[in-house]
Amino acid sequence: MRVFIRSEEMSTMSRSLWDVGHICSMMGFLPFQLVLLSMVHAGVQVFSLHEMYGTISSPNFPEPYPKETEMFWNISVPDGFRIRLYFLHFDLEPSYLCEYDYVKVAADGEELAVFCGHEDSDTEHVPGEQVISSPRSSLSVSFRSDFSNEERFLGFQSHYSAVDVDECRDMNDENLACDHFCHNYISGYYCSCRYGYLLHSDNRTCRVECSDNVFTERSGVFSSSNFPKLYPKSSDCQYRIELEDGFLVTLEFDDTFDIEDHPDVLCPYDFVKIQAGAKEYGPFCGNRSPGRIQTESNKVLVVFHSDNSGENIGWKMSYTSSGSLCQAPVKPLNGHLDPVQIQYSFKDHVLVSCEPGYRLIQDGEDLEHYEIKCQKDGSWSSSAPPCEKMESRRNS
Repeated sequence: MRVFIRSEEMSTMSRSLWDVGHICSMMGFLPFQLVLLSMVHAGVQVFSLHEMYGTISSPNFPEPYPKETEMFWNISVPDGFRIRLYFLHFDLEPSYLCEYDYVKVAADGEELAVFCGHEDSDTEHVPGEQVISSPRSSLSVSFRSDFSNEERFLGFQSHYSAVDVDECRDMNDENLACDHFCHNYISGYYCSCRYGYLLHSDNRTCRVECSDNVFTERSGVFSSSNFPKLYPKSSDCQYRIELEDGFLVTLEFDDTFDIEDHPDVLCPYDFVKIQAGAKEYGPFCGNRSPGRIQTESNKVLVVFHSDNSGENIGWKMSYTSSGSLCQAPVKPLNGHLDPVQIQYSFKDHVLVSCEPGYRLIQDGEDLEHYEIKCQKDGSWSSSAPPCEKMESRRNS
């Protein structure tokens, strides 16, 4: 699209459209919109370019450019691309700090370069072989000539092209970066995860499925995923310890403990919580281990939550269990107990037997051995039966 706006010729050049355009861009207007609002002087030409490549040159190039000219080229390409601009020829009137004739390049309201003259000096710069890259998918080029061109300068010719952004290589925003693997394609990218991980709904974070951990042994060890390496983000993990009624679980956190925290708010990001019966412990975070926790319950739920940020290694814990204590059983006369311990607890078994020539008698039956069990209420399943001499047993 090409737009011409003409008004009465002014004796002096008004303030550069580019300077006003910067202000207007902050208000949401593009430079060509500013033109349409009649805020510029006579002879301004504005071009809107949407092709993936093209050439921009001064009027009449390669013939000398006219005086009192102001032109703008607004280049835009699809998202996922950036714009590369370089100059094939450059020959403008030199002036101190490019006061007279110049080419300006800008993007997103920020000036990227100002060129004038035909060779570099302390106060003038020419593009030479410099390649200018836009930070995003748009770029603006402006050209201005003042009221004279006595030496007949030829102007400039430049070329622009859209180039694919390698988001995987150039990603600077942590909120957009892939957790594990990044795959670039033309005009975009996608993320994937290592084996055993799932891609979160944000399409960049890798989480784990960790809600089906159930431990039924009387002791064990478990930890956050990947410990002692960085734990996954955006995950909600559950670890269940489920023992028979009568056992009491004791947890012991490893000294190495590292969960994202906050200096002023209690564990707003990542945390460990423990539910044991009617009691709750935590939340825990930071780098201080909770140490030992005696839950006084046979069922424990450990919950670990992580959000979508942070670089921490997590935690590890072991658990043990103990049951109700039973007093040591009384050994029968001429008998043995196995094993012999200082104390016995719930689920412990004791085997009762007799010395040679003796037999266990239980409910009128002769037995080689007899087993008793420590029960959850602290009592034995039965008392140890007596040992009787075999000869006296036969005589009776």
